[in-house]
Amino acid sequence: MLIDFFYTLRAAKLPVSVKEYLMLLEALQAGVVGPHSEDGWSLDDFYFLARTTLVKDEKHFDKFDRAFAAYFKGVEMVADFKKELPEEWLRKLLDKELTDEQKAALQKMDWDELMETLKKRLEEQQGRHEGGNKWIGTGGTSPFGHGGYNPQGVRIGGPGKNRSAVKVWEQRAYRDYDDTQELGTRNIKVALRRLRKFARQGSHLELDLPDTIRSTAANAGWLDIKMVPERHNNVKVLLLMDVGGTMDDHIQRVEELFSAVKSEFKHLEFYYFHNCVYDFMWKNNRRRFAEKFDTWDIIRKYNKDYKLIFVGDATMSPYEILQPGGSVEYHNEEPGAEWLQRLTHAFPHHAWINPEPQGVWEYRQSIDIIRRLIGDRMYPLTLKGLEESMRLLSK
Repeated sequence: MLIDFFYTLRAAKLPVSVKEYLMLLEALQAGVVGPHSEDGWSLDDFYFLARTTLVKDEKHFDKFDRAFAAYFKGVEMVADFKKELPEEWLRKLLDKELTDEQKAALQKMDWDELMETLKKRLEEQQGRHEGGNKWIGTGGTSPFGHGGYNPQGVRIGGPGKNRSAVKVWEQRAYRDYDDTQELGTRNIKVALRRLRKFARQGSHLELDLPDTIRSTAANAGWLDIKMVPERHNNVKVLLLMDVGGTMDDHIQRVEELFSAVKSEFKHLEFYYFHNCVYDFMWKNNRRRFAEKFDTWDIIRKYNKDYKLIFVGDATMSPYEILQPGGSVEYHNEEPGAEWLQRLTHAFPHHAWINPEPQGVWEYRQSIDIIRRLIGDRMYPLTLKGLEESMRLLSK
């Protein structure tokens, strides 16, 4: 069984060697996990052991996860809620097509009503349901479940479809943006030149000490100072990037931008957030709950001379921006709008880069809210948008 597993990892272009494979076998034989361990065998035990022995660099975790899931045909869902929902409730059997009139007739519930209704459904429901408008299920117009249509609800047990969920019942694994991504499009390469132009601020020349010493010695001790163009820029950048959810549609372009920024800015600090900024951010998506960075600490740590750049599609439920507890992942005590205002006040030089096409901005309520919160400093992830945002930040 494990020979095929080894070749699956190699097919996924993971740098797994025979030595590492033998180490995994030795660990299994020693009873680190498996029938000989005290707690018994579980797929989770084997997953962590295999990842520890076979993967030597965290940047390969995402490839490993996909290969592992493909080989073992299923990964257990970890939910934040205490009550487990039977899998058969959430099995998708049909897609219900609604007319525009039927969609318009569906009513939104306010936040408190939505949460209270979900609590009642969990207490009352006894079996699977699909195609309906009340129970937790699939393919219908109920605000609870997945695969159907509702203007807003709680997504449970499946992928998003209409991007209208205000809460998500599952723990999702995000992957870090690859900062080594090779710039693959002409537009981003040209944008790199704009970033370079923006970066070359401060002193244009610096002392070339080795050449000065050689030239002075050759000149019989008469001081001959030599200058060279400054190698590094003095611009300081604080980059905050949205990750996961709807941002999965923009991974390649954001990675290209991230690579360009990392190659051009000597003083770069970056953090991740999901949808909207709240009371903490993170640097490693695998450990986003274990290694959190308090947003207040970030504000205090960096001076006002840092250029603050948000990268995100600003596409979410308005509740996530305006409502305490609006985060889809946990209960945030203060709304995201408060934190956005604190950040933009702390860093006067700020801009928001949005990978969503500018033509859809006016149809997204959340985009309009964030644009107003940041003083209309939102720019598209295009050549013109990058040039305009860099010009703004350089003032």
